Amino acid sequence: MVLDVWFTEKHEDMQGFSLRVNGILYSGQSKFQKIDVIDTEAFGRVLLLDGLVMTTEKDEFFYHEMISHIPLLAHPDPEKVLIVGGGDGGTIREVLRHPSVKEIILCEIDSDVIDVSRQYLPSIACKMDDPRVKIHIEDAVEYIKDKKNCFDAVLIDSTDPLGPGVGLFTEEFYTNVRNSLRENGVMSAQTESPIACQKEFKLINLLLNKVFPVVKPYFAPVPTYPGAYWSWTFCSESLQPVINNEKSAADLEKDSKYYNREIHKAVFAVPNYVKQLIASGEAVK
Repeated sequence: MVLDVWFTEKHEDMQGFSLRVNGILYSGQSKFQKIDVIDTEAFGRVLLLDGLVMTTEKDEFFYHEMISHIPLLAHPDPEKVLIVGGGDGGTIREVLRHPSVKEIILCEIDSDVIDVSRQYLPSIACKMDDPRVKIHIEDAVEYIKDKKNCFDAVLIDSTDPLGPGVGLFTEEFYTNVRNSLRENGVMSAQTESPIACQKEFKLINLLLNKVFPVVKPYFAPVPTYPGAYWSWTFCSESLQPVINNEKSAADLEKDSKYYNREIHKAVFAVPNYVKQLIASGEAVK
């Protein structure tokens, strides 16, 4: 008998996203959250945290290329990068494609996410053992407090604003991130779906506008995330999110699955309904 097994992620009991499951590769409870890896027909292996899709083998490139290349190409010469969260390793892999990067600090609260990703998602976690990567198993809220003028870029590759990730969505945390940046420092954070998570998207952008002089949300599809349309937000003291290194951008797009220089410009086009959503709080600067 062939079992017809499906996984469904429900969003606020109003909508859901379903995948046919071939098997469960891992299921366990860490100190912070439930971790599962399932094998699916449509998207390959899928990492779940507390029953929510974090990444999949098939569509992870949308997310990891967007959170990495947009901010790093805006910086003239990024050398030291902090990644907050990102225990699956995909952001590390993309950041290391930038030849100027000499050091990456991964600050991940849950070591089990790293261990599981290394074992079951090798195509995503493939660069964690690079000598330029230093892993800190620590709450980033505490880690960032005493860091001043340390990083060229901070990438906030966090979970949703709940559970162990809730402290990463506060004005205090964003202020500490700003203080940790060097001159010309840039930040990019995942800022939820402007379709399925409008309340969260609006709140995060409101907080970021209180902290940073330059705040620019940008958008791309992530098929397995709520709404299938996701946002990140670029922030800095003075730099705009334009390409500051054409050669690096040209080299990156040769092997990227989603990123290219045309995409870099296009992702900052804000749909009218999102402009209205932002304007109902505090305008983007």
